[in-house]
Amino acid sequence: MIFETIITTVDKDNDWHVAPMGVEMINTDVVLKPFKPSKTLENIIETKKAVLNITDDVTVFAGCVTGRKNFEMVPLENKIHYRLKKVLSYSVLSLIEHNDDETRPKLRMKKEDEVFCSNFKGMNRAQAAIVEGSILVSRMKILPIEKILREMSYLEIAISKTAGPQEKKAWGWLNEKIKKFIAASRKI
Repeated sequence: MIFETIITTVDKDNDWHVAPMGVEMINTDVVLKPFKPSKTLENIIETKKAVLNITDDVTVFAGCVTGRKNFEMVPLENKIHYRLKKVLSYSVLSLIEHNDDETRPKLRMKKEDEVFCSNFKGMNRAQAAIVEGSILVSRMKILPIEKILREMSYLEIAISKTAGPQEKKAWGWLNEKIKKFIAASRKI
């Protein structure tokens, strides 16, 4: 089973990077499969660390894929790693196995620490639609635009029925990114 999360990493200069990523949980280990090239991959190879953020703030997912990356970050006690401020929980991860691949290396990470910050209030269809929409937007260069538009149209149903202000804002960002992509494609 794949869980949609946010991974935060740092580079050698301690500059943080935030990326949405589907992960697998295997007992207490977490498996990441970032696409190449990837800043997340570079940072993990360099530092052997990452932070797994579990959040229901879908503006983070949409923000990452639309270039809005002014997230509220919290330094961890060691001042080397960062987590998102608005999380349900977070885990500090250490790299224990790296299986390289041309397209998607497999990184097996061990949970060093897991901290619970807030209660899960329940599932919301609009939040799920934002996550799915974010995945579609992240793949605009590899999927036919007709498929993306068709799927976004279907996801719009959940937005119209169940979205709150945060979800509506994130949905707007995703649609704006798609419109800009289409306009840029027509200029070519």
